Amino acid sequence: MVSFRTSFRPPRMRLRVSARPSPRAHLRRSAAAGAVLALALGLCAAPAHAAPEHPFRDSSLPLQQRVDDLLGRLTLAEKVSWLHQYQPAVERLGIGLFKTGTEALHGIAWSTDVDNGGNVVTARGTVFPQAVGLASTWNPDLVEQVGEAVGTEARGYHAENPRVWGLQLWAPVVNLLRDPRWGRNEEGYSEDPLLTGAISTAYGRGIQGDDPDHLRAAPVLKHFMANNNEIRRDTTNSSIRPRVMHEYELPAFRTALANDAATGVMTAYNLVNGRPATVTDLNASVRRWTDRTLFNVSDAGGPNNLTGSQRYFATQPEAAAAMIKAGVDSFTVDDTRGAPTVASVNAALAQGLLTEADVDRAVRNILSVRFRLGEFDPDGGPYGKITKAVVDSPEHRRLNRRAATEAMVLLKNTGPEGPAAEGSGKPGALLPLDPAKKVAVIGPLADTLYTDWYSGALPYEVTPLDGIRERAAVTGATEGADRIALKAGGRYLTAPAGAGGDLRLAAATAGEAEQFDVFDWGQGIVTLRSVANGRYVSRANWSTLANTQEQPAGWFVQEQFKLEAQGDGTVLLRYAGYETAEPWFGPNVYVRAAADGTLSLTTAENATRFTRETVRSGIAEAVAAAKSADTAVVVVGSMPFINGREAHDRTDLGLAEGQEALVEAVREANPNTVVVLENSYPTTIDRLAEKVPAVLWTTHAGAETGHALADILYGDANPAGRLTQTWPREGAELPDILDYDIVKTGSTYLYSKDEPLYAFGHGLSYTTFGYQGLKTRRGGDGFEVSVKVTNTGSRAGDEVVQLYTHQRSSRVRQPVRQLRGFERVHLAPGESKTVTFPLKTADLALWDVTRGRFAVEPSTHDVLVGSSSDRIRQRATLRVDGERIPARDLTRAVRAADFDDHSGAELVDETKASGDAVALSSGEWISFADVDLGRGATGATLGVAAAEAASVEVRTGSPAGRLLGTVRVAATGGVYRWSTATAALARAAGRQDVYLVARGDLRLKDAVLTR
Repeated sequence: MVSFRTSFRPPRMRLRVSARPSPRAHLRRSAAAGAVLALALGLCAAPAHAAPEHPFRDSSLPLQQRVDDLLGRLTLAEKVSWLHQYQPAVERLGIGLFKTGTEALHGIAWSTDVDNGGNVVTARGTVFPQAVGLASTWNPDLVEQVGEAVGTEARGYHAENPRVWGLQLWAPVVNLLRDPRWGRNEEGYSEDPLLTGAISTAYGRGIQGDDPDHLRAAPVLKHFMANNNEIRRDTTNSSIRPRVMHEYELPAFRTALANDAATGVMTAYNLVNGRPATVTDLNASVRRWTDRTLFNVSDAGGPNNLTGSQRYFATQPEAAAAMIKAGVDSFTVDDTRGAPTVASVNAALAQGLLTEADVDRAVRNILSVRFRLGEFDPDGGPYGKITKAVVDSPEHRRLNRRAATEAMVLLKNTGPEGPAAEGSGKPGALLPLDPAKKVAVIGPLADTLYTDWYSGALPYEVTPLDGIRERAAVTGATEGADRIALKAGGRYLTAPAGAGGDLRLAAATAGEAEQFDVFDWGQGIVTLRSVANGRYVSRANWSTLANTQEQPAGWFVQEQFKLEAQGDGTVLLRYAGYETAEPWFGPNVYVRAAADGTLSLTTAENATRFTRETVRSGIAEAVAAAKSADTAVVVVGSMPFINGREAHDRTDLGLAEGQEALVEAVREANPNTVVVLENSYPTTIDRLAEKVPAVLWTTHAGAETGHALADILYGDANPAGRLTQTWPREGAELPDILDYDIVKTGSTYLYSKDEPLYAFGHGLSYTTFGYQGLKTRRGGDGFEVSVKVTNTGSRAGDEVVQLYTHQRSSRVRQPVRQLRGFERVHLAPGESKTVTFPLKTADLALWDVTRGRFAVEPSTHDVLVGSSSDRIRQRATLRVDGERIPARDLTRAVRAADFDDHSGAELVDETKASGDAVALSSGEWISFADVDLGRGATGATLGVAAAEAASVEVRTGSPAGRLLGTVRVAATGGVYRWSTATAALARAAGRQDVYLVARGDLRLKDAVLTR
């Protein structure tokens, strides 16, 4: 069992002892077909009350007794049916349908309607800032309140329609933000496990409520584990060496579970060390971290991937048995159709792959949460009286505004003359703005709010322009987008008004119906908004174009185009949506107009060449607006459905070229330019940040974005958000997105020595803070670190005090610095507060691969306190006693996966059930440091598997060092057929680094040297 320690200051928390269908399937199903399937499964409404004599209905009895009673009343067929995401009603016991999975990442987002074939139903409630924005508050107390609001609104929706709105909530996402190119970066919290653990614990506790026996709603952590890439996400292998696993990946999940702030996990799509996460052993990990019973689920389609894209098992019964034995309780698959799951589980039972006891164990886990949700209580439990009236309440609107405000990060704030006024709170800085002065509001995100795949619908909108207009005189407002017309053969591309419809090449002149606003999202991708009706052009019916979409959205984002310049001055209009990457789609992505004006998609050679006419220059309009005002606020950023999302990683972190050009033109026209960057990931804005005096970052922050922005811009609120990720500089080389070894690659703030554009924890304020008197004191099981923080400026404000440590000497590569605690404190001008952090000695342990456990080494540690990871204000040192990690002893079998260093090694599965091994190709190697060879090693025995004959060289000092011997490996018959291979070695004595260098392809599971 892994030991993970947290030293963040927990918020006011009390410890307490399904399914998203495939989006592709949504396009294919009809409501009628769904209804038939639902009836076939018996998913009909159940009576409101069961017979009162059943003990499971007696809420005065202990939970376990009630679970046992109900489990004993279910038939095997009923129990098996409950392993699917849609658990059918059991009418004879008065039990209704239970469905898993309502999406609730930053508010209730969407769920699926069992009565209509699993079609998605979108909520219209409180949409809080995206998850990365919530974490940017560094305020667990606030995040817990947000979680409480989300759990309460889940109850409200459930009260209205429990068949749609289930109370098992699939949130939060706690996957670490290791790589900023991850398409789902907006869904996570941080690149740091301690901060991620603190925020996820707060959100989960808020959702659950503080009743010791009941749940307001049941949060499920996503996605276990090492899920930080979308490219080939169901077939890629996240190779996680033990130190990265135990010090980085697992702690992010363990914190919330160990603090009883989650009720289960959702398994990820990817493979982890060669084994699909869908069958990674949860019983040996997550179930050991809490005394509570967990209800674990697979991700959508995960069960079928095991025999499909992953080809890990030959049959679905084998896959089903492996999942259940691994600790997955619910199969999120086949939408509303439970029959395939039932068939595969029944087949597994018939084949002896499962027993009824295995099924009982899973159903018992499911029931533990269903009971805690109050489903079987006569009054529905303490949260059973909540109604739909709580949704989008005034209280939640106020909380949303506060969350959006606290999440905003002031990246830069100087005067218009440049660096002379650099620094938070110094006189001459551009922000905060004077409301008495005129302002221009410019940019593609100035007067719109975007949602994302895991957002609900906004019940109302306060755009940046709306918020600023409430505070100051806006003399100019423009999106800065070019307005164009496209002409070919004497006719213009024409769009219908009203609700829109198919575009045609029709009109001889360019009126409003022939005009389109062009929005640049980078790398040539644009969206076209029809002036005729204000809607976006989309590929309709998979063939033609229509102006019917209110915003780019959906699983298939069909509103993406490119205007490709040709040598003769014309352009080709290219559809650039998701499906162009699909091999079956082919080259037919270019627009062709027939003689009658109708449009279709064809090849580039057959495409229509359009003349692009600029009706209005967006930059010219923006410049005019900027010149009319004292200050220009330019709102730029991303479109969440285009600039990376589920199933799509980013390949570029830059701001769209057209947006950057817009900012530069406005800055030239008006030196008092504020850039508001609205997106969900680190962005390489080096040149932009050099030129403009002030930059403010916000995630897509929901309906209150405009109010929150105005609160910050005009000083009603003092910015105190902090970055939860490192922002790299332009041109910085990031490792392959599939390389999860942050130690080897020097990734994240923990191991990177590169100078970032903005560091982890960075964020400025309108006031200044002084740090004094850092003290460390031994006591109890560790240390106490305290520092005095004073507001030395003229404005009240919040400071996020951050504690880092660095271990000076170690057997292994240590983090450059590591977050050990944080606290957001509010101080009036001149006010001081002493902030105290507990620091347990165990917090400073590393994962010792030589013995497979955590160990604290004797060493001096730097204690670093400041306002970000690169703005350390006070330093001290601690001498920590510990145990010296002994020299490697290879006379006993050592797991190959416990190497100290490697080149090209990939962690893979030893067997399909358990164990890690190392896969090597010719020339790749692993090494073991500081091996005690005694008076001399004379032989080597390796546990090997190989499809073809190979060999392993045993060397010392380096991969090209002294050759002690070569172990010949005969073909074993497959990668899961293990054998031993031996060889004599030339004598080598003393303490040396030992290298195992592959010649040919093979797998290693362990190694022993004889001496």
